[in-house]
Amino acid sequence: MDVDLAARCALDGEFRLAARHWNGGFHFDLDGDAIAVTVRDGAPSNGDPGDGPGTVRLRGPRHVWADLLAPVPPPLRTDVFACFQAGMQRTGDPLAFWQYYAAVQRAVELLRPPVAPRTADEVGPIPRFDNPIGRYLRVALAGVEHRLYLEEAGRGIPLLLQHTAGSHSIQWRHLFERGDILEHFRLVAYDLPFHGKSIPPVDQPWWQEPYRLTGACARAIPLAVADALGLDRPVFLGCSIGGALALDLASHHPDRFRAVIAVAGGLKLPGRLDDVWGFWHPQVSNECKARVMEGLMGPEAPLAYRKETAQAYAAAWPPAFTGDLNYYLGEFDLRADAMTIDTARVAIHILSGEYDHNATVACGRAAHEAIPGSTFAVMEGLGHFPMAEDPDRFLAYLLPVLDRIREETP
Repeated sequence: MDVDLAARCALDGEFRLAARHWNGGFHFDLDGDAIAVTVRDGAPSNGDPGDGPGTVRLRGPRHVWADLLAPVPPPLRTDVFACFQAGMQRTGDPLAFWQYYAAVQRAVELLRPPVAPRTADEVGPIPRFDNPIGRYLRVALAGVEHRLYLEEAGRGIPLLLQHTAGSHSIQWRHLFERGDILEHFRLVAYDLPFHGKSIPPVDQPWWQEPYRLTGACARAIPLAVADALGLDRPVFLGCSIGGALALDLASHHPDRFRAVIAVAGGLKLPGRLDDVWGFWHPQVSNECKARVMEGLMGPEAPLAYRKETAQAYAAAWPPAFTGDLNYYLGEFDLRADAMTIDTARVAIHILSGEYDHNATVACGRAAHEAIPGSTFAVMEGLGHFPMAEDPDRFLAYLLPVLDRIREETP
């Protein structure tokens, strides 16, 4: 391929930041057509970096590369991680791949024909203060007192909002500014323990033990929040780990919720903790997690919102994400119990993003087909974090569900 990729990388601020201190480089093999860039102390130049330390080599079928390098990649081909499921292979220094994944993925993007990104258009006059009011709530979980941070706004039907693994409640900020939602729903968004602004317990040495979220704890948190706030059969809306938890709550506590909305959920989510070992390696920064999460979003979502969503991951306590995966990828499995969930007791609504290559459309559809009486929709153009990456497009799918819940509420 006749492209001076090294020159493009050298002129790109995002690549230069991601490649800082890198000594090595990368080699892309497009089924025999190769592009190679050597990197010395973060500076790229043309030439094969070889196979030594610090090098990353990617090889894949030409049709997979063609999808990955399209101006707007098709679903399940948005980034390198997605393409591993389609025959892309990685060799070279395994640690360098994780350390400099953000630079490698940016180099891939620089090979695409340029497309003007959508802007983050926050419509209307911008008020001095946003709507949510934050405070701390003390709750006992497994006999240990936690101070959970939560934000609230609105009135009417209580709606609990659960963020994704490793992030925090900022993901729901756009819903808090929708007057048509706040008029009918009391929104409560909370940060899981050890996430966001929630404060670790002061009476135990949590820093001496690995953080692991269990199913029992995950289910106990929204119940404790609802009890403390006196919420009568709230609606539960969760995404990713929250989407899994939504279905888990419907199975274990159907009478505590009038409805659950599972975004990016399923009955059993694919993946193994061993496959993402770089996420908790002490020589890999949180920047890697952020860039991998960005690849789960719709490529035409506003760039500023995609970067904002990723930034929350980069800013998080490093063990939080992988500790959450203990529940999300390890414990959680409703395949044997899904048919027993009674949607006459708790309504179930499932929303899956077209571009989500983790909790895929197939995962959401399988859950819908296994749970009689559930509803299901494929969110076109959206990925794993729809409420944060592209809120306007997400609302086109969420608002009809909320309307239906209002209609079914006595």
